[in-house]
Amino acid sequence: MIKILIVDDEKSICDLIDLNLSASGYHCQSVQNGLDAIDLIEKENFDLILLDIMLPGADGYDVMEYIRPLKVPVIFITAKHEVKDRVKGLKLGADDYLVKPFDVVELIARVEAVLRRYNKTEKLLAAGDVVVDVEARRVLKDGKPVVLTNKEFGLLVLFIRNKNVALFRETLYEKVWEDEYISDSRTLDLHVQRLRKKLGWEQNLVAVYKVGYRLEVPQ
Repeated sequence: MIKILIVDDEKSICDLIDLNLSASGYHCQSVQNGLDAIDLIEKENFDLILLDIMLPGADGYDVMEYIRPLKVPVIFITAKHEVKDRVKGLKLGADDYLVKPFDVVELIARVEAVLRRYNKTEKLLAAGDVVVDVEARRVLKDGKPVVLTNKEFGLLVLFIRNKNVALFRETLYEKVWEDEYISDSRTLDLHVQRLRKKLGWEQNLVAVYKVGYRLEVPQ
């Protein structure tokens, strides 16, 4: 399982990120102090670090200097939004820079993008009795193969990676169809209906009023 370290001085933010990344299948640990982060990085291996800049003990830039030789990917997550701060973070070796407040879906998308860049993505995804082999593009339900179209497969992967998170229609459409969403389009709804039927997810893949859809699975 992919291990992610969250370093932020606000425990509420750590808990929010942990909740959503854990729901997407990642194993998370969190600390609220820069020196504690360094101590933990010395003891354990992580696949990705989400790093705030304004930290007690040692700020994010100091922690980044320690991380850089370890070749661990880093995403800065900070309220510092000026261009000079972004440039400094990226020059220190960060792979991405996300400004607070941020949308959870965008955070997960950036995490996935960085992990793909380092070839650290999960090859198998699961939700209940449905297992997805991402590389082979194979889907099994109760051990039996399910045939999906390319768009249905793309939607399925997006839903599983964002379990129990409400996804906007625009987000789903733009990520799977790679095109701008048209408000009166029924294309997305038809594909979701077919996905429900093929996987028996009539009760799991629910519509969220004025938002889009959410895959509901037990935690």
